[in-house]
This record gives sequence, C-alpha cells and structure tokens, in this order.
Amino acid sequence: MELVEATAADLDDLVERWYDLATAMEGYSELNELVYGKVDAVPDDGFRAHLDDDGVTDYLVVHRGETVGFLTLSEGRHPSRRYSRYLRLVNLAIDEGHRSRGHGAAVVERVEELARERGCDHLKVSCEWHNEDARRFYRDTGFRPKQVDYARPLE
Repeated sequence: MELVEATAADLDDLVERWYDLATAMEGYSELNELVYGKVDAVPDDGFRAHLDDDGVTDYLVVHRGETVGFLTLSEGRHPSRRYSRYLRLVNLAIDEGHRSRGHGAAVVERVEELARERGCDHLKVSCEWHNEDARRFYRDTGFRPKQVDYARPLE
C-alpha cells in the first residue's frame, strides 16, 4: 500500500470518493445532510483549494497499482500543550470492496511515519459517534478517545 499525493488530475477521483464517504455519513446525523443530490453536482473547488494549502494534503490510497481509497490530512498546532503539533486524519475512506484487508491499518501506519517526519507529536481523528465500525477501527489502530464534539442546528 502506498499513499500517492493527489494532483489536479485526481480531482474527479477525489470528489467521487468523498461523495461516497459523505453520503454514507448522512445516516448518522441530520447535520450530515448533503446539498448535492448526485456526485456530478459536487464542485471540485474544495479539493482544488487543498492543492494550494500547505497545511492540507490529499492522497490516493494505492494497492498494487489500483486506487482503493483516499485520505485527507491537515497539520495543526496547540502551542500551549505539551503535545502541540498534530497531524489530523480529516478523511480516510477505503472503497467498500477493499475493506477488511488491512488497507486502513496500513494507511494509519504510514500517516504515523509522515507525522514523525513532519515533526508532529500526535495524530488526531474524528468520527461519527454512532459509527461503531469507525470507532472500533480507530481503537484497534491505537487511537483513544480524548474529547466529545457536540453540535446542534440553528433552526
């Protein structure tokens, strides 16, 4: 498994994979409802902005020459904390037909290497509270709960 940094040529692929991930998240909360009825309506400007942002990087997850998922990472700092530099897994999605084969765990291992290379001292990730599969995956790959996010719509 390798992480291949995405380029402008990969925007359609990133959008398609993001859309699959985002539509899967809709079932966990009304706050995840998409405004796009189909993938063709999703603009690529979000991922295009990542290409120009030094703090955010998108990768294709490639196994034996085949793209099997995608990853978005962002770097950040908490200057007042002992553990102050982090690398956040913003999006991590392995295509459905390639799950439960170790690709996700391999991605987390590679992200840990990248974090160390970049001088980070910890990793961060969030997932939907009721997404038991994601919570189990992150626990199994060494993450532990730290805080809980709350949200409410302003209607």
